[in-house]
Amino acid sequence: MSKRYKRLLSVIISIVLLAGIATAVGAVDIFSLKNSEQAAMASDSDTIILRVCNWEEYIDTGDWDEAIELDSGEIKGENSIVKDFEDWYYQIYGKKVVVEYSTVGTNEELYNMLTLGDEYDLICPSEYMIMKLMAEGWLEPFSEQFFDKNVTENYYTRGVSPFIRSTFDENTINGEAWSRYAAGYMWGITGIVYNPEEVTEEEASTWKIISNDKFKRQITIKDNVRDSMFAAVGAIKSDELLSSSFLNAADYKERLSAEMNDTSEETIEQIQEYLQAVKDNAYSFETDSAKADMITGKVVAGYQWSGDAVYTMDQAEKDDFYLDFAVPRESTNLYFDGWCMLKNGIKDSAEKKQAAEGFINFLSKPENAVRNMDYIGYTSVISGGDSPVVYDYIKWNYGAEDGGEDTVTYPLGYFFSGDTEDKKYMLTVPAEQTHRQLSAQYPTEEMIERSAVMSYFDTEENARINQMWINVRCYNIENVPVWAWIVTGLVIAGLIALVVRKHFKKKVYIK
Repeated sequence: MSKRYKRLLSVIISIVLLAGIATAVGAVDIFSLKNSEQAAMASDSDTIILRVCNWEEYIDTGDWDEAIELDSGEIKGENSIVKDFEDWYYQIYGKKVVVEYSTVGTNEELYNMLTLGDEYDLICPSEYMIMKLMAEGWLEPFSEQFFDKNVTENYYTRGVSPFIRSTFDENTINGEAWSRYAAGYMWGITGIVYNPEEVTEEEASTWKIISNDKFKRQITIKDNVRDSMFAAVGAIKSDELLSSSFLNAADYKERLSAEMNDTSEETIEQIQEYLQAVKDNAYSFETDSAKADMITGKVVAGYQWSGDAVYTMDQAEKDDFYLDFAVPRESTNLYFDGWCMLKNGIKDSAEKKQAAEGFINFLSKPENAVRNMDYIGYTSVISGGDSPVVYDYIKWNYGAEDGGEDTVTYPLGYFFSGDTEDKKYMLTVPAEQTHRQLSAQYPTEEMIERSAVMSYFDTEENARINQMWINVRCYNIENVPVWAWIVTGLVIAGLIALVVRKHFKKKVYIK
């Protein structure tokens, strides 16, 4: 078979596969937190309807059995955060607001819904989708009032971590900072959860572990093109990324970002070859099952998002099974989810805009940030400003007991005040937390230094990357050997001959 026809067949198969994916994506899990009382409120002409779309299981739903007892006070979620926001907004602004709350499963699903005409006022995409929506002009900028630190109710701008603030201010799309159109919600990094009895820290501290045949069929990797691509780039370029000349370069951060976002044809081909080898070596490509697989001991290591890593280690400890977390030396993916207003939802409505910004601010109250962290398991972008609540929550989770042995000082000043040496944020913790839950939820500044944000890709880049992923995860028809095509052709020819022969015999018999 000629290359031309093989490529044509490859295109056809790809289209069929993509159609199947699109069909699956079309199913949207949407729920509403409205009740009869809220419905009655909505009939009031003075009521603001705020349409919010967020990830599944990504906000506190209330109904807690126990409270969190902090030095700064008790925190307990009795109602959902959404219901509490509606009550708070009426108390502060004297306006009734009803939140129509929906959920989606992926950034791509959200984008498809928007392009098909679904309208929301406030959404919570990940960093690369925020970039894409900014570039395409979907987003409504925040008001000047939103950034005024003198306004008591502006909990976001008063309490967002200095590290997060600078990240959102310094990263731009078309010359405009992320912070003009997005407010952070949760953030994290990626790394390797591993069983220290089977895997050494050195083995786990490199992306090369996913192809290490020492752990054949004992490692999981993410069934996600962007995450898998990031890990593959880290492994392929490991020697370069760890070279002294690269590490000591004056423009190290810029060069690291460029290398981890390399989408050249040559690099994409290398990624495909590498991931195809990983496919043969890994236990599975997964989205959620690795947590259970690690806890039950089916695998010895897995590529995980930091929030899932914390959950996995927590659950394992309930059975006295201790897992560790390692951040690859080459680089780690720094990711964010953030709140954005949509132009076609807000539609120049000052009331809608105020309600949307109010929702962000309410979620940014330190006690609400703690509620959401405790429910979701990921890390809020809120440090709390002058409030000690968030830091108290970290001490409550990870602080060493008075008189405890084998403790170390864990500096968190970079996140809370912007000063790593700030003695106010020197947390005394058990030594093992430097490579367990604490290091996943609040990585050290040194880990952050070798982090990179994955950018969004243009149409040409996406086409190249998506085809690579189809080839890896499904079937790359161009890699079929010649002998296989010959055998296939002979089988097809034989089947055709058999059908023709039977048809001919049937005609003769009828005569």
